[in-house]
Amino acid sequence: ETGIDALWAYSRQLQRGDVEWPDALLLLGDQVYADEVSPATAEFIESRRDVREPPGEEISDFEEYTRLYREAWSDPDIRWLLSTVPTAMIFDDHDVNDDWNISAEWVGEMRQQPWWDARITGAFMSYWLYQHLGNLSPPQLDEDELLPLVRADEDAGPRLREAARRWDRESAHSRWAYYRDFGDSRLLVIDSRAGRVLDEKRREMIDEEEWNWIVDHAHGEFDHLVIASTLPVFMPKGLHHLEAWNEAICAGAWGRHAARLGERIRRAVDLEHWSAFHDSFERLCDWLRAVADGEDAERPPSTIVLLGGDVHNAYINQVTLPTQSAGASRVYQIVCSPFRNPLSAMQRRSVKMITSRPAASVTRLLARLARVPRSRADWRLIRQPSFLNSLGELHLHNRAARATLYRSAHKGEEPERLYELDTTELAPD
Repeated sequence: ETGIDALWAYSRQLQRGDVEWPDALLLLGDQVYADEVSPATAEFIESRRDVREPPGEEISDFEEYTRLYREAWSDPDIRWLLSTVPTAMIFDDHDVNDDWNISAEWVGEMRQQPWWDARITGAFMSYWLYQHLGNLSPPQLDEDELLPLVRADEDAGPRLREAARRWDRESAHSRWAYYRDFGDSRLLVIDSRAGRVLDEKRREMIDEEEWNWIVDHAHGEFDHLVIASTLPVFMPKGLHHLEAWNEAICAGAWGRHAARLGERIRRAVDLEHWSAFHDSFERLCDWLRAVADGEDAERPPSTIVLLGGDVHNAYINQVTLPTQSAGASRVYQIVCSPFRNPLSAMQRRSVKMITSRPAASVTRLLARLARVPRSRADWRLIRQPSFLNSLGELHLHNRAARATLYRSAHKGEEPERLYELDTTELAPD
């Protein structure tokens, strides 16, 4: 049961004028599901090819992606929302495949599949058209070298398809990270999916060029710095240590046989968050500490807020970094992965189990046995996970900040409105 779409309910509230008008809407990944399509899209796929052949009832090429986006955004209230509220987006795994770029071995296997090239090029082509162009400000659009060429072509398909192949094979040919400013606050959106370095001896969530771009664009005097990544940085401790252990095992910490088993576990349980890229996790924490201390600014931001999705629940962490400054930024992580691929009852029990203290103790020991260095950062839940169909609101005013989580209606409640789950004051007025 998917419940009432929280984004639809939010649109209905805005149309009635029941809520404050937002400055922007941010959608953190999986805007479409290429590997789990609706009955209507499946019917379209069956009308044009034999679904008994791979990739079956999954998206195979650009044409099918266009049908997927059309269905996802054709509801009149969703179209109204996207046409009236400035919207920013970024892709995640299901825009392509559940395990997209989880490891070098997975990439090698997929590139051997005869249908994969059309799938991945179609994914990037449609993302560039439907999502990425709308993320860019007018000055950034003016700097885009591909857009005027596509506009000038009578048939831009070949040009865009060739660009998509380069985007898949060579991350240096693309940068999907971007920023937006809202008054004296900056939003930095990070690509944590397409720009990965996947060599088991040197795994990085973000390649060097994009990392330098992110650091450069965090410089400045900001009231608040908001950093968005589809994947949460700070996972529940039990899962954090499990992912760090798994990465070390896959890299050979316990030998070749354990590495092969580790790869199977990695894919089966989707161990691919920031904690599964331990060096990148620590590098990010060190950078957050420097920003929080104000090393490159006269005054650090009042808050640094990390936004994440992917995990099909909503929660808030407070993050503790080894800062030196008495006036250091407050650091939080808000995760809201809402509408709408709900976890099963068994999956919810698994989440609750892995977030328990005993689980954290066991996986911490495993990580130490695999010689994973201990992190200097710490984090704790200040808003317990909710598995409801949700939408998050971040309200920034001068140096003050608060976060509110909403849910869509339960049975018997007004369907065209959202209900408050929790409000957390991140920084006082």
